[in-house]
Amino acid sequence: MYIHTTKIRVRYADTDQMGYMYYGNYATFFEVGRVEMLRSLGMTYKSMEDSGIIMPVSELKCKYIKPALYDEEITVKVIIEQMPSIRIHFRYELFNEKEELIHLGETTLVFVDKIKNKPCLPSSEFLDKMKPYFN
Repeated sequence: MYIHTTKIRVRYADTDQMGYMYYGNYATFFEVGRVEMLRSLGMTYKSMEDSGIIMPVSELKCKYIKPALYDEEITVKVIIEQMPSIRIHFRYELFNEKEELIHLGETTLVFVDKIKNKPCLPSSEFLDKMKPYFN
């Protein structure tokens, strides 16, 4: 299992008239968490794309527990429970500044060969970086 946390502040532009984070913006927080998780492994989305692999989202699930509020610093915990293959599944737990669980989410992404536009395995570099967490 691999776990990584990132902190993101809710900006005014992220909120609705009530000062709650707009429901569609949770997916953006998930993406920031995924990007920073890759960075923590010494990789980037750009390097994966430059190597010919893109990662579209095939599934998204959200459970809203409490609202994220304007100017709160949110902790995004990203969890990978299974070794990736053609797909990679992420779980997310979002916490407010009081360390209360406010949101649960999941996404599934598919590794796709950019030229052939077909599912493929991730790069050996990525798999090598993930293996120590799943032995």
